[in-house]
Amino acid sequence: MARVLTQAEAKSMGLPGRKSLEIVSGEKGSQAVTLRLVEIPVPKPDEPLRGPHYHQGFEECIFVMSGAGCTEADSGKYPLKAGDTILIPPGERHVTRNTGNEPLVLLCFFPVADITKRMEEKR
Repeated sequence: MARVLTQAEAKSMGLPGRKSLEIVSGEKGSQAVTLRLVEIPVPKPDEPLRGPHYHQGFEECIFVMSGAGCTEADSGKYPLKAGDTILIPPGERHVTRNTGNEPLVLLCFFPVADITKRMEEKR
């Protein structure tokens, strides 16, 4: 049965350096998808940079809704702007940073219902 899930129902993930709302996941009844809305603020001067993370055994697909940023991955640095999409392979360490002067807003798709057990992030 189809369902409408609203942003107001999303679960706040409390991840460092960004606002992350989990809109769709196994907790919401998904069998094979996690969808997160992520907002990375403009960095403050002298703010410590957050470290990379990775996902064991599944890809991450990131769509840039607004703002500008750069994903730093094991394979290189990838500048991003609104409308761009980046696909991160399983196990590749990566971090996306805001390089603009407005919040960087992303939709992050994962082809599994629960990413928490197979994600490692330095806090």
